[in-house]
Amino acid sequence: MNVNRTTIFRLRQRLHETDTVSDQSRSGRPRRTTQRQDRNLVQNHMNNRFLSASASSHQTKGRNNQRISANTVRRNLSTSGLRARRPYIGPILSSFTDTNVRSGPRNMPLGSHPMAKCRIQ
Repeated sequence: MNVNRTTIFRLRQRLHETDTVSDQSRSGRPRRTTQRQDRNLVQNHMNNRFLSASASSHQTKGRNNQRISANTVRRNLSTSGLRARRPYIGPILSSFTDTNVRSGPRNMPLGSHPMAKCRIQ
């Protein structure tokens, strides 16, 4: 079965003491947001990928109407595999600039780089 004997012993001991083998709750710092608020944050950022963490923190009230920080939002999003992004502010590339920028090194023939065929619209 490829399981250590100590693991089996501890599981049997826990079952005997608590009548369950599930993890027990641990002491620690209380959470600022509920699981429902965490899901709501993730859903909002999935719907609007350029929503900033600071904007989300201002919109969301934590438990007992406490304010949550932008770092709390970032931490919650990172556990879901997301990142808070801000929209790009800068010049829009024209098709001429796009092909020149993405054409690759100078020694490659123009248009032979795989990204040269991609166009930003």
